[in-house]
Order: sequence, then C-alpha cells, then structure tokens
Amino acid sequence: MDRWAYKTVKYKTGGFLGGKIKEDEFEELLNSYGFEGWELISCFDTSVYQGQSRDIVAVFKRKV
Repeated sequence: MDRWAYKTVKYKTGGFLGGKIKEDEFEELLNSYGFEGWELISCFDTSVYQGQSRDIVAVFKRKV
C-alpha cells in the first residue's frame, strides 16, 4: 500500500484589499515544491469579504 505525506502552503495575495497575485512568484513557488517531488492536488483561495481573496492555499502530496 502506498503511503503519502501532505503539505499545505499559504500564499499571501497583495494589493490594498488583497486578491492580486504576482503570477511569476506564485508559479516559482509551485515549481519549487514540484522539484522537491511534491504533487499539487488542490489549490483554493480564502475569501474575506464579497469575493476578495486574502490567501491562496495549495495542498501537495508525495510518496514516503
């Protein structure tokens, strides 16, 4: 049976009210975990008020 390790990473959005993403920076973050063997399995935002996003949460897994 396969065994898995999981990692949750929170990425802060920018801007006065949040919601702005530096795409190159976010992609670099995702790639850095991918190079370490982590597979992205879920990605979602945390809503603050009327659709504004404060954080993006990425969930990864890899075999142990």
